[in-house]
Amino acid sequence: MLSFQLFYRNAHSASHSRPAMTSRKTIDLSQKLLLFPSAPTILPIPHLFPRNYSRAVNVKNPPESFMAFLQGKKILITGLLSNRSIAYGIAEACKREGAELAFTYVGERFKDRITDFAKEFDSTLIFDCDVGSDEQITALFADLGKSWDRLDGLVHAIGFAPREAIAGDFLEGLSREGFKIAHDISAYSFPAMAKAALPMLSPNAALLTLSYLGAVRALPNYNTMGLAKASLEASVRYMAESLGPKGIRVNGISAGPIKTLAASGIKDFGKILNFVKDHAPLRRNVTQEDIGNASAFLLSDLSSGITGEITYVDGGFSHVVGGMGGME
Repeated sequence: MLSFQLFYRNAHSASHSRPAMTSRKTIDLSQKLLLFPSAPTILPIPHLFPRNYSRAVNVKNPPESFMAFLQGKKILITGLLSNRSIAYGIAEACKREGAELAFTYVGERFKDRITDFAKEFDSTLIFDCDVGSDEQITALFADLGKSWDRLDGLVHAIGFAPREAIAGDFLEGLSREGFKIAHDISAYSFPAMAKAALPMLSPNAALLTLSYLGAVRALPNYNTMGLAKASLEASVRYMAESLGPKGIRVNGISAGPIKTLAASGIKDFGKILNFVKDHAPLRRNVTQEDIGNASAFLLSDLSSGITGEITYVDGGFSHVVGGMGGME
């Protein structure tokens, strides 16, 4: 996990700040401050704050003195269905870092639920959008533009495949219709949303999507969704090339397995969780917090040199994975 948090300290305010903490590894930054007196210094802060940093800070209402690295950013988050959603963890991290948030939902039956979630993040901006419709995608950003003059970040946390396409043997569950649906909702929707959002994307905007190891490895029961995620990861690279000249970055996070509503549709998902926990270098499953922290970083200007990348937040499992076909 990208577990580090970053702390800004402006050189101009150094005389008003408390004395800097020192250690055997303290680096003398005086020469850099002389050369660039107005540039912010970026310091890792695990020695200043507890390991579970985001839990030590009130996520919904951070202290006034808290210096957040997404301050002033306007970020649209899709795919929030419950407080177990990966999108919820991303929203928590982005809010903690000072971002202003908006959310999407699909269908009237989810409106009240997402309204309540949005209130948790001090937002009233929610928009109905079925990404299977180009008209609704276009309408989403037209409506968002009535409230925001720009968009600094987009989180694409959307994926769907018919149940028969993510269970049992790959070829037995394969169908033309299932293939089309999985790719339309899970893959096509990301570049389609970016295209519709382009007129309001700020010059240094960051777009982020979520993938899974099944995009590059054949995993039990992931099947057609694995094909869609492979397409999604390819779209990250092509979008990065297309939008890079405008200063817009595009990245993906390949997250380890987490108990979400979407994951509940995958056969034997509990076995996958246990296998990863037993074999990942960190010997645990990743959390919403892990993925949220990494996402906030990739959506921020701290990652200004990173684009076209798929970042693995999976406890290192992707680097040691062998055959998973024999899971018990």
